[in-house]
Amino acid sequence: MSVAILEHAAIGRPITRLGASIYPIYLLGQPLPFCFTTGITADVTVSEKTNAEVPTLQVTNRGGQPVLIPEGQVLDGGLQTRTTNVSILVPAGATIDIPVSCVEAGRWGGSSGFNDSNRKTSRRVRRAKQMGVRENVKSYGSRESDQGDVWGAVSSELSRRNVHSSSSNFRDLEGVMNDDREIAGAIEDLVGRGPMPEQRGIVVTHGVRVVSAEFYATSEALRCNWEALVRGVILDAPGHEVPRPSATAVLKFLRRIATGEIITAPGVGLGVEEHIKNRGLVAHGLSCDGTLVHASAFALAA
Repeated sequence: MSVAILEHAAIGRPITRLGASIYPIYLLGQPLPFCFTTGITADVTVSEKTNAEVPTLQVTNRGGQPVLIPEGQVLDGGLQTRTTNVSILVPAGATIDIPVSCVEAGRWGGSSGFNDSNRKTSRRVRRAKQMGVRENVKSYGSRESDQGDVWGAVSSELSRRNVHSSSSNFRDLEGVMNDDREIAGAIEDLVGRGPMPEQRGIVVTHGVRVVSAEFYATSEALRCNWEALVRGVILDAPGHEVPRPSATAVLKFLRRIATGEIITAPGVGLGVEEHIKNRGLVAHGLSCDGTLVHASAFALAA
């Protein structure tokens, strides 16, 4: 089953904070014929390659189950902060190279190792990255992004929030979320609530505009990534815009993901990637053994 399953997804009642409405999404009738974990656990090591290079890192999974590293995950440390270009299901007991983008243009130095920040880059950065990756998969079979576009998106996010970063590090936006009491309060509230039982994803709207969506194969995988998702939503929230969420707009957005122009490619680890573009959106999905493991989508004009 690919992203086509999203056409049959069910949606719940939204919750709105700071002008952003979050719809819970439920994926019906999708089996899970295998087990996986998600996040950088004690069994997973991410490091620079022996001959370090910007667009590639190395991952070792010493555990007994595949590990999902979702697209957009921020990896702190190394010679510069990176984010994953695609979703990767790292096989048990394997060491593989993974495609990444730099989100810290002004640093090349430090240590070899990385840790999971439990953060994701913003929707604008992820959108720029996905656009470049899709074009490179289509033209060259490469999963590299347009690094210049990614740096441009990071710079715009820092400027939008009036954040000075000596190394142009996306992670320096963290201070905004910690220092603004309203933003920090919204994050604390949503993280404390957690996802609904059996919820598998979210769709985010600003007013009547759908701006992004993200889905996981299991409710547990969503729960493990919940704080990172919430922080991204609130960082990007429009503020006190009058919320006018539309369930019809959400369902149309899901259908556009499910019916978009798809370019498929073998997964970096396990599974099959789908790189999707449709009127007004770009999306990426990873499926394995008939199950949609992870997917994310971003409106182009929002």
